[in-house]
Amino acid sequence: MFNDLHNDRRDEPKITRPVIGAAIAVAIAALLGWFYWYSHRAPRVPVSVQPTIPAPQEDRIQHPVPDAEAAALGPIPELNSSDAAIRDALGKAGGGTSFMRYWVPENIIRHLVVTVDNLSRQKVAVDKRPLAPAAGNFIANGDELHATLDTRNFDRYQPIVDEIRKVDMQQLASVYLHFYPLFQKAYQDLGYPNGYFNDRLVSVIDGLLAAPQVAGPIELVRPNVMYQFADPALESRTAGQKLLIRMGPDNAAAVKAKLAELRAIITAAPLKH
Repeated sequence: MFNDLHNDRRDEPKITRPVIGAAIAVAIAALLGWFYWYSHRAPRVPVSVQPTIPAPQEDRIQHPVPDAEAAALGPIPELNSSDAAIRDALGKAGGGTSFMRYWVPENIIRHLVVTVDNLSRQKVAVDKRPLAPAAGNFIANGDELHATLDTRNFDRYQPIVDEIRKVDMQQLASVYLHFYPLFQKAYQDLGYPNGYFNDRLVSVIDGLLAAPQVAGPIELVRPNVMYQFADPALESRTAGQKLLIRMGPDNAAAVKAKLAELRAIITAAPLKH
């Protein structure tokens, strides 16, 4: 089901410099993420064919974060008072990029962690999104009995994907690693006292990279107010995977490329036995 944050008159649904910093890192896993925030609230779904990615049980750390360089990012604040420091770090990392205008300025780290955790599930907490909603309304071709996803919807994601293409992932990762203790605390506060956020992030990225590329028109159904993918195998995909499908193959490929870069950096630390 799709649920846009901005519906049209038909109540249509959701269906540079480099670098932004750490939070993006996560959101970039968001990088996807990043977009579910543009999408509506998630729908009810049929029996899942593609299982969601469960939160790791954390018997042991699988992907310890690499040691952060002693970067000139200043001391690490308390989580509840970290917004100013994160915004400053992102601004410096991004230089002249316009990407900062997409960010919701409050509770940045907590919202990133919640969104990343939800991307592998069927629903995403839209009110916890770290980014502002995308412009435009969802467009479907056809009627309520037979509809397809209009490819003009892909254009809604183009501006932010263009910014993502400019991101220097090494600089981005340096911000993420510097503030990692705060991401870790936010993840534990979310209900995973023994959890390790970097493991969760890697797991979510892997799920996003596995999103299929759908060729040809994407058929929709509208059993209620919101549209859904007509193909049960697509509708049962995770929220993050469905978002990648909705943004179109070219946009999805660009996001996946950046996610693959990020994954390589945040899994570079050797495992300790």
